[in-house]
Amino acid sequence: MRTMPLLIFVMCVVISPFAKMPAVTRRLLLESLSSLPLLSALLATSQRADAKQASTTVYELRIYHAAPGKLAELLARFRDHTTKLFEKHGMKNVAYWTPTDEPDRGNMLVYILQHPSREAAAANWKSFQDDLEWKRVKEESEANGKLAEKIDSTFMALTDFSPRLK
Repeated sequence: MRTMPLLIFVMCVVISPFAKMPAVTRRLLLESLSSLPLLSALLATSQRADAKQASTTVYELRIYHAAPGKLAELLARFRDHTTKLFEKHGMKNVAYWTPTDEPDRGNMLVYILQHPSREAAAANWKSFQDDLEWKRVKEESEANGKLAEKIDSTFMALTDFSPRLK
């Protein structure tokens, strides 16, 4: 628990007869001891809330298979519009990649979004799809044909041994 080092520090300072500390500081520390159980309870509640949020958080792996010759236009749409609209609708942009090896080089966009939960993901996608700005951007960018032939989506949860993402 995070309060333990503070408690040990406080006990050493207060109990040690060799501690040279002004009386005001000692009094403040002694008065603070009475609030440690409350602080401990608040930290525990916060940690449980963080753990619950972490347990419902989902990551969405999306793979766009670009139409022939359309990857540059697809990347431009994401760079200039889509990523901002994702954030507007509660989706966190984690990372974006393009493959470096054939046969996927030059025709694929891979990215990961973070959502608070599967339910939130569904709501986020609905609000994104209904967004008038998105509809306009999509229509304008696809005036000369669709930019993606196929889109794959996979929802994922972090494993217990995965480094935590920020």
